[in-house]
Amino acid sequence: MESLLKDFELEHKNPSVEALRRWRSAVSFVVKNRRRRFRMCADLDKRSEAEQIKQGIKEKIRIALYVQKAALQFIDAGNRVEYELPEEAREAGFGIHADEVASLVRSHDYKNLSNNGGVEALARKLSVSVDEGVSEASINSRQQIYGANRYTEKPSRSFLMFVWDALQDLTLIILMVCAVVSIGVGIATEGWPKGTYDGVGIILSILLVVVVTASSDYKQSLQFMDLDKEKKKIFVQVTRDGKRQKISIYDIVVGDIVHLSTGDQVPADGIFISGYSLLIDESSLSGESEPVYVYDEKPFLLSGTKVQDGQGKMLVTTVGMRTEWGKLMETLNEGGEDETPLQVKLNGVATLIGKIGLVFAVLTFLVLTVRFLVEKALHGEISSWSSNDALKLLDYFAIAVTIIVVAVPEGLPLAVTLSLAFAMKKLMNDKALVRHLAACETMGSASCICTDKTGTLTTNHMVVDKIWICETAMQMKDNESADKLKTNISEGVLNTLLQAICQNTSSEVVKNENGKHIILGTPTESALLEFGLLLGADFDAQRSVSKIIKIEPFNSVRKKMSVLVGLPDGGVQAFCKGASEIILKMCDKVIDFNGEVVDLPEDCANHVADVINSFASEALRTLCLAVKDISETQGDIDIPDSGYTLIAIVGIKDPVRPGVKEAVQSCLAAGITVRMVTGDNIYTAKAIARECGILTEDGVAIEGPDFRDMSPEQMKDVLPRIQVMARSLPLDKHKLVTNLRSLFGEVVAVTGDGTNDAPALHESDIGLAMGIAGTEVAKEKADVIIMDDNFATIVNVVKWGRSVYINIQKFVQFQLTVNVVALVINFFSACITGSAPLTAVQLLWVNLIMDTLGALALATEPPNDGLLKRPPVARGASFITKAMWRNIIGQSIYQLIVLVILTFDGKRLLRLSGSDATRVLNTLIFNSFVFCQVFNEINSRDIEKINIFRGMFDSWIFVAIISATVVFQVVIVEFLGAFASTVPLSWQFWLLSVLIGAISMPIAVILKCIPVERNTSSKKKHHDGYEALPSGPDLA
Repeated sequence: MESLLKDFELEHKNPSVEALRRWRSAVSFVVKNRRRRFRMCADLDKRSEAEQIKQGIKEKIRIALYVQKAALQFIDAGNRVEYELPEEAREAGFGIHADEVASLVRSHDYKNLSNNGGVEALARKLSVSVDEGVSEASINSRQQIYGANRYTEKPSRSFLMFVWDALQDLTLIILMVCAVVSIGVGIATEGWPKGTYDGVGIILSILLVVVVTASSDYKQSLQFMDLDKEKKKIFVQVTRDGKRQKISIYDIVVGDIVHLSTGDQVPADGIFISGYSLLIDESSLSGESEPVYVYDEKPFLLSGTKVQDGQGKMLVTTVGMRTEWGKLMETLNEGGEDETPLQVKLNGVATLIGKIGLVFAVLTFLVLTVRFLVEKALHGEISSWSSNDALKLLDYFAIAVTIIVVAVPEGLPLAVTLSLAFAMKKLMNDKALVRHLAACETMGSASCICTDKTGTLTTNHMVVDKIWICETAMQMKDNESADKLKTNISEGVLNTLLQAICQNTSSEVVKNENGKHIILGTPTESALLEFGLLLGADFDAQRSVSKIIKIEPFNSVRKKMSVLVGLPDGGVQAFCKGASEIILKMCDKVIDFNGEVVDLPEDCANHVADVINSFASEALRTLCLAVKDISETQGDIDIPDSGYTLIAIVGIKDPVRPGVKEAVQSCLAAGITVRMVTGDNIYTAKAIARECGILTEDGVAIEGPDFRDMSPEQMKDVLPRIQVMARSLPLDKHKLVTNLRSLFGEVVAVTGDGTNDAPALHESDIGLAMGIAGTEVAKEKADVIIMDDNFATIVNVVKWGRSVYINIQKFVQFQLTVNVVALVINFFSACITGSAPLTAVQLLWVNLIMDTLGALALATEPPNDGLLKRPPVARGASFITKAMWRNIIGQSIYQLIVLVILTFDGKRLLRLSGSDATRVLNTLIFNSFVFCQVFNEINSRDIEKINIFRGMFDSWIFVAIISATVVFQVVIVEFLGAFASTVPLSWQFWLLSVLIGAISMPIAVILKCIPVERNTSSKKKHHDGYEALPSGPDLA
């Protein structure tokens, strides 16, 4: 079957436009309802139009920023617009028009800004203090006068729009026309109301199908809306009323003082107030790949750009649709999201079956019509036609159309969307935000997870646990330990240590909303600063007496942070801290046990290295602090890279998260290799990896530089055994992911939190960004955001990904069985008896059971722990497995044998006689057929295992749908006979119908005991969908 679906192959990440167009054209005409079938697929034409608009906006911005800035400023100067300040703005205390301040930033007119008094004067016009920020009381007036930071969004679709979509089904439209004609002819021949029953029955069935379908689709749309809202949640740090707080970017107002750090998204247009090394990536707006530095002489910041490096403070000047980013946001979601590989594959299956169904429908109509004409000719009535004859031909046509309704499994690709929507909603509740639909699918096939250490495997709640200073190591437990340390070292050494901590940090001590002092910054920086405060440091006093001249911020490439500080006496000092072995190589002196600065010979340096390794072996993150006095105090001074004096080594404790070891074991049992990639010391990495159960006896722990220098042959040999990579750069992570995918065909999931992790997240099959520690840049490149930064949540995503895949397999098995039986029984019955045992109304009800209701029941089942006890599905594995074909064929043969016997010999076997014998028999056939589907739906809950009842009552949707199907079937047979062409059945026939359906359960047990051929050679790495057939207790 896979060879027939070659046009329906799609890359799960960043598929090409050619592939997307190819499968659309392959679907051709076998689509009953294009609006519904393609609703969750990308609109390529709309997307192309939106892309052109987006490129036009970007080009305009690029010209304004890079090409014609001077010319535009000259033109603006000649055509300076005079803005008249509205009265309400003047009354509120503002001194500048919204459009004037917007044009100031948009034109990047620094001369105009300077002439108007610079950022301080602009802040006064906006009625804000750059230190205190806006007051909460002015928020509403600012939003009214300068606008809210929100963008134009498409209105959500109402329920009636989904009803309209469901009514676009071509076959349902044809059936409605047939029903209207049937009512007209029926009234003319049989009178009112008897003549309306058949037509009204079809119309009521169509309405039921439409309402149930629209309800299901509407609920899905609400789930995706919730997901979309969650995706757009971005928070930034602002100062308001003198207090630091975190708010949503949508709550930003003009005048807000925003604090930016590496990886943040600039939330609105604004002007730089202060900061250092602020490097901005403007490619999202201008298309220019080269980042630009923002400083006092080049202070303009644009909404939607990203902070690539450094830190800064900005004054917000323009928000919402007045920004260029606001105009871009309008085009952002045009064209929708790419369809998933499973959706495309099932579109292929639906197309293939639809074509077969179409042939059967045409043949059924032709056979019925030819038989009818032959019978008329034999009776010599070929020239005389009555309205009854017309009604009979119309009935044949309606049956043929209804066969198409049943045969074209429109619900197959839509079941994927339903299952994904359900899984994504549940995952959102479980702290995992799926940004791209396909990622949920792909995660089920993940064979390798490359995870960070800090914050993912560990708690990210860091404290200084040990310190080595003045050649003595000390354990830091509480205030007593701090007091002991202060008595053991001289006052001069203590002052130097506190200076190194307070001056060389990106963390801040600020007041929160409650007026309490808190530390803001990375967990490592915060732990170090907290340690300094414990030793009696006064952060504000330390900062006020010295002036920071230059800062080299920490990043994952440098692995150190350095700062040049101007001292009150006119001297200059450089402070440096970072990865222990890197800082140690930069030091040639050390503070000895007497508190004196002495040389650091090689043997002493080796001793210090042993101290570092002993700290690291205790799973402590080690940092070295160093200082250097600078003799040059004039001109542009560079931060030195050598000649430092080693002050101290600190060991920071970051405990392993509870439950991580069990989560890692679950991954290993599921055939998923877990690899830890960290920037930490190799001894720290190995200690944590052993504690988590990642590093085994035969596993390899390697350092980034060694990995980088490997030849392709060495890489091929060592790569499968690598379990830990320490002292790695983001480039190493990218190389690891690329080689795992290209050399070994692994499906790789990668975690990342920093800006530099973006390439690896993009390259991987599934990019997992951290929700708490992760930057906005990393989140934007990720497929899934782990909102609690917990490794156990990643395992949960794997479980749900596998659940989506297996649930769709269950539904496909169930639907194909119904398809085969309905097609074959109607066709052969038409050929042999001249009539179809299942009427149009009955087939519409069966279609509802197997399509929308079947998808709701089987595609929304929650995952079970057994899913993590089987290997992942191989890349490119056949979706419809041999085990599924075994079950489909076996159940179809049973159902066909029963229905054929009832159709052709039912009257004799059941001793039926009288005028309504045919209607009783047809009702029994219909009832038995429906109960076969009900029990087969239960059988489909597990493709391999015998015990299909396990966990059934945990899925209330499944139980509710099965119950509702049975209840409605009773109502149709017993009370709606006039519309559904049924008659009430005796209790014996009801029992017989249920028994016929129930026999499919022991048949399913027998089928599951039949071994099917397996590709055992590849089982070690992957499999073709399932593990080897279990035996003994595992069979249940």
